[in-house]
Amino acid sequence: MSTADDRDTPSGRPPAGTSRWRPFRPLWGQVSAWFVGVVTVGGSLFVGLVSDGPLGALPATKVSFVLFAAAAAVLLWRLGGVHAVPDADGLTVRNVVRRRRLGWAEVVEVRLGPNDPWVRLDLADGDTLAVMGVQRADGERGMAEARRLRALVIELGEAPDPTVPGAH
Repeated sequence: MSTADDRDTPSGRPPAGTSRWRPFRPLWGQVSAWFVGVVTVGGSLFVGLVSDGPLGALPATKVSFVLFAAAAAVLLWRLGGVHAVPDADGLTVRNVVRRRRLGWAEVVEVRLGPNDPWVRLDLADGDTLAVMGVQRADGERGMAEARRLRALVIELGEAPDPTVPGAH
């Protein structure tokens, strides 16, 4: 049974905030990225901009601290921004370095083994794709999100077989 929250809008995009199409985001990955960011970026900027010691007064030292803070901010922004966004047509996965769009029929299996840090998708072309947006570090929340992703793949992922009458 579908609810009003689960139906697509006339534009073909899911309504914002619905539970079925809610993005997959790691809880602890975001928390740790923000915490490390505040400490690292804030500390580097503070030291780089206010230090007056024998080395701290040199412009090159100040610039290096600011550049380190900028590089750390970019890396932590990418780490904290991993997610996967489902919609009626497929799944968009954004990991640290790369973004990839998959149709539901391309996903064969969703795996989160006992030693896997995040979900892995087995793809129809034989490749695998990590989905860092669903992480084991999130405990039961991560496991529930892996089950939700698997349910979407089972429901939407199987392409109909044209040779079988009555196939969905």
